[in-house]
Amino acid sequence: MTEITILTEAQLQQCIGLDVETMEAVEGAFTALAGGTVVMPPILRLDIEEHHGEIDVKTAYIPGLDSFAVKMSPGFFNNPKIGLPSTNGLMTLFSAHTGLVEAMLLDNGYLTDVRTAAAGAIASKYLANPHVDTVGIVGTGSQARYQVEALKLVRDFSTVLVWGRSHEKAEACARDIADKLGVAAEVRSGVAEVVAASQIVITSTPATEPLIEADWLHRGLHITAMGSDAEHKNELDPGIVAKCDVFVCDTRAQSAKLGELHHAISSGAVAADFGVDELGQVIAGHVPGRRSADDVTVCDLTGTGAQDTAIARLAFQTAQTAGLGTRFDT
Repeated sequence: MTEITILTEAQLQQCIGLDVETMEAVEGAFTALAGGTVVMPPILRLDIEEHHGEIDVKTAYIPGLDSFAVKMSPGFFNNPKIGLPSTNGLMTLFSAHTGLVEAMLLDNGYLTDVRTAAAGAIASKYLANPHVDTVGIVGTGSQARYQVEALKLVRDFSTVLVWGRSHEKAEACARDIADKLGVAAEVRSGVAEVVAASQIVITSTPATEPLIEADWLHRGLHITAMGSDAEHKNELDPGIVAKCDVFVCDTRAQSAKLGELHHAISSGAVAADFGVDELGQVIAGHVPGRRSADDVTVCDLTGTGAQDTAIARLAFQTAQTAGLGTRFDT
């Protein structure tokens, strides 16, 4: 007889937040990837085009850990029109020793939101200039809000500039950010204006055409691009990959297949064998990140199964300590 624990989103929110412990867990996943021993298959994606939807399946085994996660993450981008969130999903945690199910984490995408935000903040921690006054956020969904909240853990900025296709949603996002973080948050009418005034820019959209042009880059800028996690998604002008001083991704294989590197290669902006460093290599000190205050740095994050395993394990361990969850014998 084995025991399975089921945890709801509300219970997981009691266990996991954007804090130092979460940041350390996600950073550790990147470092493990740099070690070259993580077993992480390519992302499985199912597209449901008629409903503007998709589902990604991600997983990874990190040697030395006693469990691993398999995550199913749907994204149905017409949902906000009918009052539903665009993302949801769940994670299943398995024993790395026996393969038996240990826990079902019914997080509705919450853990993905948290680990994605943590990853964005980690990118800025290692690639952005240490002194930042203004942050630009391109996008107005929940991840935009999470990104700025996580960034506040590593950079002490005072102003946030928000752009979104809907001015109303951009205003709501700015209000939420100002209320949550106690910073000035303002809406801008164009992405170019946001980029020009910011030292860090975060893109978090399902865009299929570039939102930031290469000609807009300025000295000292750091960009973290979160949205391009499928072949058809694209937030950055492909020329940015060639023009920036430092281009880093979570995994080269994924970025070359799904991310901004994919578009740079397919457009001819860079060669197919274009050299790219991974964020874990920068964290581990294997390669340099930002080399000077004037560098223009870019990080493309497509999301990894290693991050999912890290956040799922942390959530389960915290829940066990707190006595949370419903347990079933099977």
